[in-house]
Amino acid sequence: MKARLRAVAPYSGFQVGAALLAKSGKIYSGANVESASYGLTCCAERIALFKALTEGEKEFEAMAIVAPMAKGAMPCGACRQLLAEYASEVSVFIADSRQPSAIREFTVKELLPGAFQLAPARRNKSC
Repeated sequence: MKARLRAVAPYSGFQVGAALLAKSGKIYSGANVESASYGLTCCAERIALFKALTEGEKEFEAMAIVAPMAKGAMPCGACRQLLAEYASEVSVFIADSRQPSAIREFTVKELLPGAFQLAPARRNKSC
């Protein structure tokens, strides 16, 4: 809830907050940041994940996402893909910031079944 208050949303006014709990116990927060060039806008979930990753975290337990939307705002496709790549085992908790006690829980696999994955690198073998 606190993270969404730091959103930079001058165009939509739609404030989203996210908090990512690392297995280390540290919580990384994020809020959406909008740009006049809409494609440059970044979601709260990605900001929290990027902060954690760039601080050296590799293992995560849970993510919470709140926004003023009935039943809460679901992560976009880009956020789902990044969660599948870097935090595939987390529980994702979604809530409407106006009714924060009504929480829905999902796994990343429920949010993005069949996530895009690169094939493992193959080693060149000399004959």
